[in-house]
Amino acid sequence: MRCVYLLRSVNDPARRYVGTTGNLDRRLDEHNAGESPHTAKHRPWEVAVSVCFVDDAKAEAFERYLKQGSGHAFAKRHFW
Repeated sequence: MRCVYLLRSVNDPARRYVGTTGNLDRRLDEHNAGESPHTAKHRPWEVAVSVCFVDDAKAEAFERYLKQGSGHAFAKRHFW
């Protein structure tokens, strides 16, 4: 099972991050420990939304969608 997650910076709520993982708790800990160069500067992070998929390919496709223009609009309208 894969989860697509949307993170929001606690200190700067305008900062957001979208990713995918098989273990959301571990991945959030990694982001908050500064182990990801993309999120290290805006720690700490909190999970705004997570959506889990049984099919890994569908999770990866949803993540790619959320990182594109129309996906940004979708996330802004429904998740942020």
